[in-house]
Amino acid sequence: MDVDFTDIYVDDEILESVESVLRSTRYIKGPELEAFEEAFARHCGVEHAVGVSSGTSAILLALQSVGVGEGDDVFVPGHTFFATVSPVLALNANPVFVDIDPETYTMDPEDLIRAIESSDHPTAVFPVHIYGQMADMSRISEIAEQYDLKVVEDACQAHFAERNGDVAGTIGDAGAFSFYPSKNMTVAGDGGMLMTDDDDVAEQARMLRNHGRNEVGEHVDLGLNYRMDEVRAAVGNEQLAHIDEWNTARNQAAQTYSRLLADVDEITTPFEADGAFHVYHLYVIQAPDRDKLQSHLEDQGIDTGIHYPTPAHEHEAVVERRGESSLPTTEDLADHILSLPMHPRISEKEIEYVCDTIEEYYR
Repeated sequence: MDVDFTDIYVDDEILESVESVLRSTRYIKGPELEAFEEAFARHCGVEHAVGVSSGTSAILLALQSVGVGEGDDVFVPGHTFFATVSPVLALNANPVFVDIDPETYTMDPEDLIRAIESSDHPTAVFPVHIYGQMADMSRISEIAEQYDLKVVEDACQAHFAERNGDVAGTIGDAGAFSFYPSKNMTVAGDGGMLMTDDDDVAEQARMLRNHGRNEVGEHVDLGLNYRMDEVRAAVGNEQLAHIDEWNTARNQAAQTYSRLLADVDEITTPFEADGAFHVYHLYVIQAPDRDKLQSHLEDQGIDTGIHYPTPAHEHEAVVERRGESSLPTTEDLADHILSLPMHPRISEKEIEYVCDTIEEYYR
């Protein structure tokens, strides 16, 4: 089931936009980035968007711009890609791991309370909208207000996902998006976006992405080069016009998967929370014999993935910094999850083939 993603994400308009940038010789800090930031902020419904070099950069600058620093405790879910954790470590802050809800795979608000009350320096909560579904931001925001915590959202897998009328990445003090090539929306390379309604956070992030330099050219803070270039911004600008269509196609494909797998008792299909619009960056099932099923699907020409086989709190880079972490739901999930083929152009025939192959395996 080979997929030519250039047919999905690169069209004539994008090629023309890239050529225009190359001919202009204005490669950084130009009008394309400004236009992309304005359009992305408008699409999300926030005041500020700050384009940066990657999703990881967006996370790092979001945390730094809301004031996270050395010795602070930042509450993160155990089930996430490690890029959620590495910026916390880079700021010499402490990742404090929280277990996940067994249905949505997002941060469990009640376990968050446990973690906060066991913390010496509670500073920020960092929920992840995993696989394209938003965490319970209503409850998490209530808890953050109760304990006076900053909120930064990892929306790197959830471009324009919604829950109860809220858009991913727009609820907390800041939000971070990724445009890595496999994401729902890309910029033909690495790129990221920081979102906020806070003028001070936006100003700080803009300085930090450009060597800590303010508008009059003074270096007032320790920043590095986290800029998004004009070519990436041009691609992002064009893709922004298609993202709603792509997200709808992914959601419809997911509904087809779930309908066709409904009678396979061994398989747990994804749960979509009430009031949510899940954008299905990944379509992730659970299977009791995941590894054997994955091998069978591979034998039938079906590519799958595991996102993520090692919980974030069990990686060597973090073990000495995390303290005691027992996350039973996270650890159990890692042994059973399997990502099935998912992209905006997947056909019903292709989905039927995958589901028929799974059904035949268990029959």
